[in-house]
This record gives sequence, C-alpha cells and structure tokens, in this order.
Amino acid sequence: MTSKQRAYLRGQANTLEPIFQIGKTGLSENLLTQLSDALEARELIKISVLETAPDTAKSLAIDIANSINTEVIQVIGNKITLFRQKKKDSRYSLPN
Repeated sequence: MTSKQRAYLRGQANTLEPIFQIGKTGLSENLLTQLSDALEARELIKISVLETAPDTAKSLAIDIANSINTEVIQVIGNKITLFRQKKKDSRYSLPN
C-alpha cells in the first residue's frame, strides 16, 4: 500500500468511531473472528485499546494484521485503524 493510499484512508477514517475495544484479556480467537467479520462488512474500522490491555496499541495492531490478513493504516495513541478491501463492490476507490 502506498503512502498516498494510506493518507486517503486516514482521511476517510477521521469521522469513524471505534467499534471494538481491547482490554485486559488482550487478543482472543473470538475477537479476531469478530474483527475479521467487521472488516469484511465495513472494510475500514477503528479499535480502541484500553489502558488495561496487556500490550501497546502498536504491538496489538501488528498482531492483528498478521493474524487476520489486514492493513494497519495508523496507530495514534490508543486508537488503531485497520483496512481490508473487498474483492467486489468496494466502498473505497484507492488512488494510485
């Protein structure tokens, strides 16, 4: 993914509210399945990492990306933005 595409998606994610929270239990199989399903439906999602989480937001973002085959768009503070484009009928047309 190019920096231009990331910048476009960061702009699109500006208005999004986090739809998941990662807390003291960290990443579980159930949470990863729910994240994957949400990415399938929405393509672009935000996650909030609580202070009680066992890892930092950056390390959790990398773990999630490796586990469910997604792109980490940005990690700012305790917020993670993830993207996985649909094969058909994508809502986002990424710039070249």
